Amino acid sequence: YTECEFEIILAVSIVSFLIGFPANLLALFAFSSKIHSKPHPTDILLLNLAVSDLLFLIILPLKMHEAASGMEWTLPNFMCSITAFVFFSSIHTSTLLLTAVSVVRYVAVVHPVSYHRLQKPMSTVVVGIVIWLTSAAHCSIVFIAQHHPSRNNSHVCYKDFTEEQLRILLPVRFEAFFLLSLIPLVICFYCYTRCIVVLCSRPRISSQKKQRAIGMALGTLAVFLICVLPFSLSHLWGYAQGESPSWRDYALLLCTLNTCIDPIISYCSSSAFRCTSRGFVLKRAAQVVPDQQRPCTTSGDECREVGKQSPESRRRVPQGTLPRSR
Repeated sequence: YTECEFEIILAVSIVSFLIGFPANLLALFAFSSKIHSKPHPTDILLLNLAVSDLLFLIILPLKMHEAASGMEWTLPNFMCSITAFVFFSSIHTSTLLLTAVSVVRYVAVVHPVSYHRLQKPMSTVVVGIVIWLTSAAHCSIVFIAQHHPSRNNSHVCYKDFTEEQLRILLPVRFEAFFLLSLIPLVICFYCYTRCIVVLCSRPRISSQKKQRAIGMALGTLAVFLICVLPFSLSHLWGYAQGESPSWRDYALLLCTLNTCIDPIISYCSSSAFRCTSRGFVLKRAAQVVPDQQRPCTTSGDECREVGKQSPESRRRVPQGTLPRSR
């Protein structure tokens, strides 16, 4: 590693943490409130996605410390295995959850009758548990390849493996490439492609809803191809070459940036998250900008939603300006 590489890894990690952590906290709050009132399969899966990203971001400062120390692990040995386990299992969990969301969207659009019959919260909870257990089981390999001294007597975490460790690790990564990356990518691609075709063939659906659904589908596929696929290909490359590729850390940076993109997907996927985030922004704006200087840019429904969340802002609005409730 060069000093420039340390700075790149550290800078990307800091930016991802500063943006991703508050965004995923907002998503966690929105979906937690939503599932208590009206549980929906997509909201339950996106709640799990926010939790997965938050676990990743909570462990990210330890990776920042590693980058600031010249990629040497100066923390206690046991924290290396825990950090690597949470770090990699969160990546695979997010991938599988996005795949599950695509399946739910596919069933809702292509098979609406079956979707209403299968719309049971407990079924989605079971799917989420299976996803978490699958990711955890595959990433438990990190406890076998534990913190160890490298060839130049410096200490690294989950890098510079011995030949014996590689004989165990590389086949597991090769299997994870197919089960946790390639198959989810194929499923996601098929589901969203079918959704786009079906939506475009239905003239009764408004163009705005079509554009939002198509944009969400293309955005999710872009996340797979740009953020997840390079990291997955490092498994395949490492298995073929017999060692971890040198560019693997840069592929992991793309996975780190993914924690900032997932809240955008959640925003496009859930009206509850959109209402909560807009209400949060408007509430903060009301505290900074006086009412006389702030133009009204929200629709009636949004004003009602914000009014419910902020009684003080509702009292400041002159009487008669709020739309009549239905």
